[in-house]
Amino acid sequence: MSTLPVFPSPSTVTPGLDASWVARAVEIALDEDLGPGPGRDVTSQATIPPSSTGVAELVAREDGVVAGLVVVQEVLDQVAARLALEAPAVTFHAQDGDEVSDGQVLASLRGRTQVLLVAERTLLNLASRASGVATATRAFARELAGTGAQVLDTRKTTPGLRALQKYAVRAGGGTNKRMGLYDVAMVKDNHVVAAGSVAAAIRAVRETFPDVQVQVEADTTAQALEALASGADFLLLDNMEPELLAETVAAVREREGRDGVPAHVELEATGNLTLEKARKVAATGVDFLSVGALTHSAPILDLALDLRA
Repeated sequence: MSTLPVFPSPSTVTPGLDASWVARAVEIALDEDLGPGPGRDVTSQATIPPSSTGVAELVAREDGVVAGLVVVQEVLDQVAARLALEAPAVTFHAQDGDEVSDGQVLASLRGRTQVLLVAERTLLNLASRASGVATATRAFARELAGTGAQVLDTRKTTPGLRALQKYAVRAGGGTNKRMGLYDVAMVKDNHVVAAGSVAAAIRAVRETFPDVQVQVEADTTAQALEALASGADFLLLDNMEPELLAETVAAVREREGRDGVPAHVELEATGNLTLEKARKVAATGVDFLSVGALTHSAPILDLALDLRA
């Protein structure tokens, strides 16, 4: 086998994915695959002696951006604990956020063969999905380079995998928006209907949760200016064509720094944004483009775990 460059563990290279979350997510994934702990793999445990050792390589089967390598060791450790065997050692040849090519070896895994094969699918499911998100995000980040705008994710994530997918967005060069309903207030049309007005909705949030940022969704220039006058910190300009978006951005910028409006109001374009539209939308002067497809529609990056003879 040719000598490959070696990187530290991804957990030391790209911080930000909580270790306790990783452990819990891996446990749930293994329960799905093996049955409730300790579970079993009837094929691998029947055909491979527990004492057998081997080497496996985690390989990219297509070009893209890798993410999720941070979960590899945790999967191996948990499988080893379930089988009462030693955990394989991992040597990484890439790190989360790297652009990789078809055929590139991302990591070498050495240890008990049973553990390697039992861990295979869970490891690949998590890393492939994260890498797909990172790859889609990198395409937007590259398209927006030099515009001053950044690509954001949304809450349209796979249930149970939000932390991993948002981590993958960061690895791909994007920016996380709110993590959930708990950390940022987002006043949308239904909230306005329930509260009676934009101003009433913002006031209610300020009184109840004074520590959070208040974002307001608008789909017309008039709504955006109403939200601004009512004290919004951040505006979501929803499903606006570029011409209307540019007019709205200009109207908001004209009011910045006056009558209590912040010196710079962050503006986000949202709603059915595609890679082909990205630069045109960014040219309107918005700060962010939010793209739900980064997490809800990105195809996986094809990765494989190949056992070497």
